[in-house]
Amino acid sequence: MLALLGGIFLLHLTGIILLLAATINNAWWVSDTLSTDIWARWVWVNGAWNYTDLPNIHTYSEEYLQAVQASSVLACIFSILGLFVFVGQLFTLSKGKRFSFSGIFQLLACLCIMIAASIYTDRFHKNEDGWHGASFILAWISFVITFISCVIYFVLRKKTA
Repeated sequence: MLALLGGIFLLHLTGIILLLAATINNAWWVSDTLSTDIWARWVWVNGAWNYTDLPNIHTYSEEYLQAVQASSVLACIFSILGLFVFVGQLFTLSKGKRFSFSGIFQLLACLCIMIAASIYTDRFHKNEDGWHGASFILAWISFVITFISCVIYFVLRKKTA
């Protein structure tokens, strides 16, 4: 059981690291001369990357952008809180109730990052040249990892051993 709990802890920690990397890194949309994330845009000019604000045009609707930003940050917060709750529940709650709150936090993190990546997919860069970058892919991978972690927590909640 200790090896199982250690594996779950590492899976949860991996999900947190991927969520943070997806939220912070600057590669949600990339091209040869452009790198964009949910916070800013970097443009390749004269052999150097130059930081610029996201353009204030119809392709970057402020409401949708703020929804993506907030959902990404909330996913990180919920996942980190879920890890602390997981460790705390090991020592405080009785069997059968242990992993309920951790599972709920992971479910919230899973839903938040799914919302962020879905809005970004639907609303941004529809008619632009380029491709989705590593951070965008990490966001979807972290969605899968947090979902698997959530399911594991809810399955373990039923275990009595």
